[in-house]
Amino acid sequence: MTKYELVCGLETHIELATKTKIFCSCTTEFGGEPNTHCCPICIGLPGTLPKLNKRVVEYAILAGLATNCEISRISKMDRKNYVYPDLPKAYQISQYDMPLCKNGWVELSNGRKIRLTRIHIEEDAGKLVHQRSNTYVDYNRGGVPLIEIVSEPDIRSIDEAKEYLEKLQLIMRFIGVSDCKMQEGSMRCDVNISVRPVGSEEFGTRTEIKNMNSFAHMAKAMDYEINRQIDLLESGEQVVQETRRYNEEEESTESMRGKEDAHDYRYFREPDLVTIQVSEEMISELKKKLPELPQQKAKRYMEELGLPEADALLLTQYRRISEYFEAAIKGVKNPKTVANCIIGQMFSRLEGEGAKENFSVKVTPENLNALVRLLDEGKIRMNLLKATLEKMLDTGKKPSELISESDMGGLDPDALRAACEQAISANQNAVSDYLGGKEKALKAILGTVMKATRGKADAIEAEKLLVQLIKK
Repeated sequence: MTKYELVCGLETHIELATKTKIFCSCTTEFGGEPNTHCCPICIGLPGTLPKLNKRVVEYAILAGLATNCEISRISKMDRKNYVYPDLPKAYQISQYDMPLCKNGWVELSNGRKIRLTRIHIEEDAGKLVHQRSNTYVDYNRGGVPLIEIVSEPDIRSIDEAKEYLEKLQLIMRFIGVSDCKMQEGSMRCDVNISVRPVGSEEFGTRTEIKNMNSFAHMAKAMDYEINRQIDLLESGEQVVQETRRYNEEEESTESMRGKEDAHDYRYFREPDLVTIQVSEEMISELKKKLPELPQQKAKRYMEELGLPEADALLLTQYRRISEYFEAAIKGVKNPKTVANCIIGQMFSRLEGEGAKENFSVKVTPENLNALVRLLDEGKIRMNLLKATLEKMLDTGKKPSELISESDMGGLDPDALRAACEQAISANQNAVSDYLGGKEKALKAILGTVMKATRGKADAIEAEKLLVQLIKK
């Protein structure tokens, strides 16, 4: 039986985080009553003239620089002609043969580089709402600025497609050009798929799955489409070049229309907009604004700070979190302690990705730093650090307001022994269980020691002493 391999490329549409639209001063804010965030320019009324938002060009260049692209010094806007209800002027202003960015790449964890053909700017279309056999149009989204990132057909598995898209999302969020919220439509992708026999250099006939807005749906749609195409080829049939949609209920793809080629859109230069000229000075200034990118940052956390890969990836998931972490580790002996505080206790209080992105906690990085330094100096133990951090997260108070001088410093050996003896005496049932082979029972006795000493006891030393006293 012939073995087949996937050949896949993604066209990823990302809404830019500008305050106003690409060609007018209407707000880009998500939501709002239908058709309240639009004007005569958005809806293409006769006689209106677009004016290109400079920030859109800057954000697109930042995206290109962050993905290793060449930045075009001369670029222009074009009209892409097609008729659809969500596009009231019957054309979309986009870029065709002179995109702003080209020839970039995104590196995957396996070392493979997914090449980027281009990144170009364009306007978003409106939104169609289907209700009770009627279709309504909301033009609030029309004219919201987009970048479209087009990859080469370099992706060879569903996992690679997901990782590529996750890395794009991470990079764009990190550099601040988009929030990339797939649930709000600010990041969507079209998946171009074909299959070919393993070892073949020739591409198969591709289909395009439109408007994927979640990683899970993309994976299911790709899996279905790969198997559908293989079944057709194994049966001696041909794959038809077409555009398909994903049916969530059936977990399948279904035909929408024949796949268009570039000539079908009758591209021509947008006559109402001037040529875009990008100077070396502009590129240099934008390069200075680029932060350290998440992959580079995660690598540095592992190599210089000794963090495990899992921790480094979590801390570089959002820019605010990494900035908080770096402020909190200044001068501490063990950055892993700070990482544990953030990933453990702080993350447990943040529900959802949006909360992590905003990362609004009552503990300032300076106060977390001060708390960890007390541990470094041997003035408090880890359990007291955790208990104090919980109070800080509740109240926003400084460590000095919650830990008294009497709380600092460990117990002397006599005091620790006395606390352990009292705990054993108060937990005879747990002692019997422990002697009977129930290891967990020791934790209950240890808990009594820690409570009695208000966390001042060293948990490891206390546990060793308890074992000695019980088996004595």
